[in-house]
Amino acid sequence: MSKTLYVGNLPWSTSEEELKSVFSNAVSEVIGVRIITDRETGRSKGFGFVEIDEASMEKAIEEMNGYTLEGRKLVVNEARPRAPRD
Repeated sequence: MSKTLYVGNLPWSTSEEELKSVFSNAVSEVIGVRIITDRETGRSKGFGFVEIDEASMEKAIEEMNGYTLEGRKLVVNEARPRAPRD
C-alpha cells in the first residue's frame, strides 16, 4: 500500500526527476512524483506530492522535512485528502 506526501517550499526550478532523486536517497522506492504547476503559465507553484511505500512514510518525513534543496528548506508531511469542490 502506498502513501502520498505533501512537499512544500520547492524551488521554482525543481523538476519531477530531481525531486524523485532527492527522495530516493531517503526511501527505497518512490512510486510517483507530481509537481503542481500553474495552468496558464506552466510555472511551478512551489509544491508537489511524492508517493511512497506506506512503511517508509515516517522515515521519509523525518529525513526530508527541513531538508535544504537549492537553499530552501522543504516542508514535508502526509498529504491530506482533497476537499470536495462546491
